[in-house]
Amino acid sequence: MTVHVAVMDIRERLARNLRLLRQEKGWSQEAFADEAGLHRTYISDLERGARNPTITVVDKLAAALGVTPGRLLD
Repeated sequence: MTVHVAVMDIRERLARNLRLLRQEKGWSQEAFADEAGLHRTYISDLERGARNPTITVVDKLAAALGVTPGRLLD
């Protein structure tokens, strides 16, 4: 018997976590982008899983949200 486990792609996990943490802070994508020092459309792309950020960008995002970089990928 084969069991298929749905594995969420790492980009999907990052996208979901960014969106949830941003919304918990009550920030728009624009406000989040300002906090992280990034462009709003880049934040939008990340939240849709359309971009692969560098580890440096993940660190900027985490710092803006007040979490560890690992938290964004859980």
